[in-house]
Amino acid sequence: MPTLLLDRNAVNNMMNMPDIIDVVEEALRMVGKGKGNMPPKAYLLVEHGDFRAMPAALSGCAGMKWVNYHPQNQSRNLPSVMAVIIYNDPETGYPLAIMDATNITAYRTGAAAAIASQKLARQDSHTIGIIGAGCQAYTQILAHAELFELSSVNAFDISKAAVDRLINFFPKFPVKSCSIQEAVASDIVCTLTPSRNPIIKKEWISPGTHINAIGADAAGKEELDPSILKEATVVVDDLRQASTGGEINVAIKECIYTIDEVYGTLPELVVGKKKGRTDNKVITVFDSTGIAIEDIAVAKFLFEKAQQMGGYPSIDLMGYDSRG
Repeated sequence: MPTLLLDRNAVNNMMNMPDIIDVVEEALRMVGKGKGNMPPKAYLLVEHGDFRAMPAALSGCAGMKWVNYHPQNQSRNLPSVMAVIIYNDPETGYPLAIMDATNITAYRTGAAAAIASQKLARQDSHTIGIIGAGCQAYTQILAHAELFELSSVNAFDISKAAVDRLINFFPKFPVKSCSIQEAVASDIVCTLTPSRNPIIKKEWISPGTHINAIGADAAGKEELDPSILKEATVVVDDLRQASTGGEINVAIKECIYTIDEVYGTLPELVVGKKKGRTDNKVITVFDSTGIAIEDIAVAKFLFEKAQQMGGYPSIDLMGYDSRG
């Protein structure tokens, strides 16, 4: 039985943001209905970064993403985040595919945040603030542009070169360089940094702002002044992950914030168990840690698409013949 091999180019050529938004929303819907199986991430710390093992199963599919975070990789001409998915037949456990998941990670994160914005941002939102112009900035813009009519993309990064690259990548988008305060003054704010200290001050946040807190994805990371969380309606993608490694993790550890204060989860909003925004003046926060169920749903979509298209390489990885 062959194992399909999908490298970076193969994955990238099959992905487009509208499809990924649909796939991620359906995965969230399944989780909200209790149909997904997903333990929390397991972390492996090494000297220069960390690895995360992220297993998950949905109806008819299962697999695991093995993803790293090495912040110094840019000096080696490598992405700071790289990932591989092993996609399995849940009935037999056989590895049906091995695929690059670096852009799967970026696309599904952007898609989930845009879905959260659709539920939690004001309906008249037209401006988006990007704090941190790294790889994730690109898919945040692509995803939000699918669901919102953006009149302005306000980008800030400590590296002017990073912002310039972002602007040059989107020549037809209204992307402009600005201060962090100007970026935070947008209708929707996406924080995309590896910060371990709050960089967004409460006094910068206007009533009615929606914040996608993306960067805090491990214990000790935080981007927002904890007092923002106390005032805001907070939604998480997964409560267990968020409480130990999301934006709320430091505030919980320091007894500034409690798990009981979390309003709900994004899957609950998608299936209608919890309402989205009901007050145009409230501040809303989506605490995104990245959930494996989204990765496996995208892997299923790509595997089935690759099968239909044909022509992709495979290997007899296990050397077993299921025919006996």
